[in-house]
Amino acid sequence: MTGYAAASAESPRGRLGLELRSVNARFLDLQFRVAEELRALEPLLRENITARVSRGKVDCRFYFNETGGAQAPQRLDAAALARLRALSEEARKAFPEAGALRVADVLRWPGVAAEPPLDDDALRDVAIDLCRRALDELVAARSREGAKLAASVAERTAAMRARLEQVKPLVPQAVVAYRTKLAERLREALGAAADEERMRSEVALFVAKSDVDEELERLAVHLAEVDRVLRQGGAAGKRLDFIAQELNREANTLASKAASQAITDCALELKLLIEQVREQVQNIE
Repeated sequence: MTGYAAASAESPRGRLGLELRSVNARFLDLQFRVAEELRALEPLLRENITARVSRGKVDCRFYFNETGGAQAPQRLDAAALARLRALSEEARKAFPEAGALRVADVLRWPGVAAEPPLDDDALRDVAIDLCRRALDELVAARSREGAKLAASVAERTAAMRARLEQVKPLVPQAVVAYRTKLAERLREALGAAADEERMRSEVALFVAKSDVDEELERLAVHLAEVDRVLRQGGAAGKRLDFIAQELNREANTLASKAASQAITDCALELKLLIEQVREQVQNIE
């Protein structure tokens, strides 16, 4: 399922930001873009995301914008100052006429104005809070989309159930018509040499193979299971995908055993609706 979420928070070094983007995928695929200073926190992000998201391609961007928030406090590095002072004295000896270093020159010298090291514990706490907030937003967005997809699946299962109810009363008369038609063709083919008893046995065997009551019952059971899974909620995409495969299997058998055009038409309509359901459940977590 698709979704987008973002969260940010201030830290002593600036503003931390976390973005989550989710698109449809059959399995969970996590992609991370993490600032180098925050690389140690990637396992923490992965652990939190996998605990709440089980399906979809999720892109996680965790960045550190030092110019976006409060300026990080800086301090003078005593060792860098000592090195700069020693270099300055040597330069003054080589160039006595050179002017003294200005304060601005000193502060611009690499390493003189140093930033304090990152507080790992503080960053970890901020990262946990950002991840929780972003995941809350992402899961809510995916849940809203999931509710719409579930309604779409339920609509199609209702259409399939209605079609089964229409065709079920036609099965007995279709079987009778098929038996009569098959017997007539056998008589025409065998003529006077026809063994009536054996012919009835053969007709009964072929008719038994064309009986679709079992397929209709299994289709009804699978549709009831789809409704149950949708009512239950939670992560249901993979289970629904499996049930859709079973529905398709029964619809194929129904089509191959159909003893009338009406049953064949029903099987084809079922296959179309099942394919639509399979496309939808690929996107449900």
